[in-house]
Amino acid sequence: MKNCFELLDVRIRKALASMGFTEPTETQEKAIPAIMSGDDVLVIAPTGTGKTETAMLPALHGVLNGEGGEGFKVLYITPLRALNRDMLKRLTQWSKELGVSIEVRHGDTPMHERRKQALKPPDVLITTPETLQAIFMGLRMRNHLKTVKYVIVDEVHELASSKRGTQLSIALERLAKYADFQRIGLSATVGAPEEVAHFLGGVDRKVRIVQVSIEKTLDFHVTVPKVSEEDKKLARKLLTDPDIASQIREMIALIHRNRSTLMFVNTRQSAEAIGARFKRLGESIAVHHGSLSKEARIEAEDAFKDGRVPALVCTSSMELGIDIGDIDHVIQYMSPREVCRLVQRVGRAGHRVGETSTGTVIAINEDDAAEAWAITRRAAAGQIESVGLYERPYDALANQVCAMALEYGDVHSNRVYDLVRKAYPYRELSRKEFDLVLKQLVEERLIFVNEAGIISRKGKTRTYMYENLSMIPDEKRYQIQDVISGRFVGTLDEAFVINMDLGAVFITKGDMWRIVEITEDRVRVEPVENPQAEVPSWTGEEIPVPFAVAMEVGAIRRAVEEMKDGPDQEIVDSLMKRYPTDAYTARKLVEYVKRQIGDSYLVPTDKRVVVEDEQRTIIINACFGHKVNETLGRVITALLASRFGSGVAMEIDPYRIKLELPKRIRATDITKLIMDIDPLFVEPIIEKTLKNTMLLKWKMVHVARKFGALSRDVDYERISMDKLLKIFEGTPMYEEAVREIFHDKLDVENARKVLTMLRNGEISLAAGRLSFIGGSGFTGGRELMAPETADRSILMALKDRIMNDHVLLFCLNCKQYSAKKRVEDVEDPPVCPVCGSKLIAALKPWERDEMELAKHPEKLKAEDDKIKVKRVYRNANIVLSHGKKAVIALASRGLGPETASRVIAKLKEDEDDFYRDILRAERDYVRTRRFWV
Repeated sequence: MKNCFELLDVRIRKALASMGFTEPTETQEKAIPAIMSGDDVLVIAPTGTGKTETAMLPALHGVLNGEGGEGFKVLYITPLRALNRDMLKRLTQWSKELGVSIEVRHGDTPMHERRKQALKPPDVLITTPETLQAIFMGLRMRNHLKTVKYVIVDEVHELASSKRGTQLSIALERLAKYADFQRIGLSATVGAPEEVAHFLGGVDRKVRIVQVSIEKTLDFHVTVPKVSEEDKKLARKLLTDPDIASQIREMIALIHRNRSTLMFVNTRQSAEAIGARFKRLGESIAVHHGSLSKEARIEAEDAFKDGRVPALVCTSSMELGIDIGDIDHVIQYMSPREVCRLVQRVGRAGHRVGETSTGTVIAINEDDAAEAWAITRRAAAGQIESVGLYERPYDALANQVCAMALEYGDVHSNRVYDLVRKAYPYRELSRKEFDLVLKQLVEERLIFVNEAGIISRKGKTRTYMYENLSMIPDEKRYQIQDVISGRFVGTLDEAFVINMDLGAVFITKGDMWRIVEITEDRVRVEPVENPQAEVPSWTGEEIPVPFAVAMEVGAIRRAVEEMKDGPDQEIVDSLMKRYPTDAYTARKLVEYVKRQIGDSYLVPTDKRVVVEDEQRTIIINACFGHKVNETLGRVITALLASRFGSGVAMEIDPYRIKLELPKRIRATDITKLIMDIDPLFVEPIIEKTLKNTMLLKWKMVHVARKFGALSRDVDYERISMDKLLKIFEGTPMYEEAVREIFHDKLDVENARKVLTMLRNGEISLAAGRLSFIGGSGFTGGRELMAPETADRSILMALKDRIMNDHVLLFCLNCKQYSAKKRVEDVEDPPVCPVCGSKLIAALKPWERDEMELAKHPEKLKAEDDKIKVKRVYRNANIVLSHGKKAVIALASRGLGPETASRVIAKLKEDEDDFYRDILRAERDYVRTRRFWV
C-alpha cells in the first residue's frame, strides 16, 4: 500500500530515505494529501507528531516543481523567536539535501543578513508576525511577497487567541492582494477547530480541517504524595514543610524511574524553587522559563536534548513545539488549570508512533486534586476549551490602517474597510466603528482623510509603525534598588511590578530579594537572608481556571456529599473508577468533604453557594472559576462600597471570593444583596467601577500607545486617572481598554448565567459562619513556599525602617502643638509640651490637610471632611490608650486607625509577634489595594 511520501518529488523521497524517514506519522499520512490537493488546510495534532514536516514537505515539493522568479516562495510564520531558531535548525538539512534556500528573519537578524535577503531572497523565509509587518514597509521586500505560494502559520491556536494574531489576520488579507497563496495552519488540539479554521482562512474561504485523533492513550495519574517520616527529615534539610518535601521526593522518584522527564509548572516561581531545591539535594535538573536570557534557555534546551540532565522544569515556554528530543514522562506540578494545557503538556511524552503519553499530576491539596481530576477526565473525553478570539479590537485595526496608509501611499477608505472585513475577527465590524477609528487616527495626526474618503499617510506614520510593529504592549522598566546598600541591582518589567505585593520575593541575577517599597520608577528591595525558605512570587501570571472545570470540582464535592452515609471505601472506589488517581488521594478528598459535614457546615458545590462570615471577613464559596468569581466579586464590592461609602478589599480563587469590609456585616445580608443583583446590570456596574482601578489606567495607556495618542516613553504613573478619563472617555481607545479587560479578566456571560440560576433556584444560596472549606482557600499560590513566619532578620529590617520613618504629632486638646518627628524619637507616651495632654494623634506626614481640618471643626461642611476628622480623633484615642506602640503601628504603611487598632488588640509581650502582625497587615494592604473601589 502506498504511503503519502510517494506523492512527493523524487528528490524529497531520496532525502527522506537518507535521513531515515521511511514511514510517515499518522499526522503526515492524513494531512500531506490534503495539502497537496491545493486546499487551505488546518492541521490539528499533538506536538511532536511531525507537523512541521507535514506542512513543509508539500511546500518544498511546490518549490522544486514551481516556476522560477525572484522572491519568497514559502513564508513560515511562528509566534516565538525560539521557534524560528528551532525551525531553522530542523530545516537546514532539507536545504542542503534539496538545494532550497531557507533563512530566518526577525527582530534580532543582523543588518548584513537583512540586506542579503533583500537583494537575494531565500525560497523559504521563517519569520514572526511582527517581522511580516516590517516586510510590507519596504518596497523591495514587499515585491518579494508577490511570488509567495505557501503561507504556513505554526501554533496558529496560540496566535488566534491574541491581538498579535488579530493583526496577522489583516496582514494575510493584505498579502492576498499581492499573491495567490495556499494557507496552512498547524495547531495543537483545541476545543473549537472551526473557529481556528475561520481565523486562518478569513471570511468566505473554506479551510479544510485535518484533525488527528491520536489512537494512543494519554495516561494520566493524579496524586497528593503522602507525607512519610523520611519527608519530615527531608523538610528539615530543605527548610520547608513536610508536605512540600513529599512533593519534591515524589518528583525525584519519577525522574529516577524515567530516562527523560519534562516537568511543567504554572509559574516561574515554582520553576525557580524546584531548581533551587534539586540543587540543594545534588539532583541534576535544568530550568527553563520566559524570564531567563535567551542564552540560558538555549543551554537548558541543549542540556536536556543531549541527555546531560535527565529533567527539565519549565513553564508554558515549552508547550509550543520547540524540539528538545524524546521525552519519556511528563510531570505537572499542581493542577494545569486548563484542559488544553494538560493535553499539550502531557502530549509531549512518548512521541514515537503507537506509544502512550504518560503524565503525573502532583497535586498540593484537596481542591487542587479535584481540579486535576476534572481536567484529566475532560481531557480523556475530548472536552477542550475553545480559543478565545478577540472580536474587532480597535487598536489592532488602527495599527493596520496606518500600515496600509504607508503601504499604498493613498488608498480609499472603502477599500481598506472591505479588506479589513475579510479578516475573520473583523467580519462584523460596522462602518460606524471603522469611521470612529479613522477619526481618532486623524486627531492623532497619523493619517489624513480627505473629503473623497482617501486615506493618506502623514510625516509620523512611518515612525509610528516602526515603534508599533507588535501588538505586545510596550512596558516601562523599573530599577531595582537594594535599600540596605543603596545600589541598583537590575530592572523589572511593568507587568511584573503592577501585580507585585509588598513583601513578595523574586530572583534576579541569582540573588533573592524581598520588596519593601514600590515607587514611580523603582522597586526598593532587601536581600533575603534565608534563600532556602523563600521562593520568588510572580503573582501576575496565574492561569485562570475555567468555569466548566470549577463547576466539575463542585460536582465532585456534591457526589461525595450525596454518598456521605456510605462507607468511606465505597466512596473512594467510586472516585477511583471515574478519575485517574490513587486511594490515598481519593480518601483525602472524602475526608475533606466529610469534615465539613461533620462540623455541621454546608458543603459548597456546583449546585450550592455558601456565604460565610467571621468578624469583618466574608467568604463567598462559589465553584465558578477565576473569571466568573472576579466578575461577581467586582459587582458585589461595587454595591457594598456604595452602601458603606468606603472601600471593600477583594481576593479570589476559583472556588471562593474573599471580602474584607470596613465594618462587620452578616452573611445573610450578602446573600440578600446577591439575590437582588439583576444579571443585566453586571456589565454596566463593572464598567463604572473600572474607572477607579489601576488596571483600566494601565490598559488605557497601552491602547493609547497603539493609537499613537501617547508616546512609548510616557510615564503613566505621572498621568492622573481623572485626566486620562477626561481625555479618552468616549473614544475608541477607552472602549477598547474596557473590552480588553472584559476579554482577559472577566466572564460576564457565565456570571449572568450563575445569577439567573440562583434566581430560579437551580443553584441554592445559603449563609453561615466561616467553615473548614471556606477557610481552606487561597493556598494555591503558595506552591513551594515555606511557612509564612518571617525570620528575625526581616522583622528587624522592618522595625528599623519604621523607626526611621516620620510621623506628624498633633495635640487634639489645645490644637496648638504639632511636630514632625522620627518614630524612634517619639517619647512613650507622647505628651503635648504646650498643655500636657496625652490626646495626641500620630499622623502620616502627608496627612497635614486632615490636621488642618481638625483644627477648625466648626467649618466642616462636606461629609468626607467630617469622616477624615473622625479618623484623626480615632487615631489620637489609640495613641492615648497604647502609647508608642500605637505610634509605631500608625506609622506603618497602609495601616489606618482601624487596622492599627486590630494589630494592637492582638498585642502580646513578644515584640517579634507585634512586628510580624504589622508586616502581615502591610502585605495585606499592598496585595489588596488594587481592588479597593
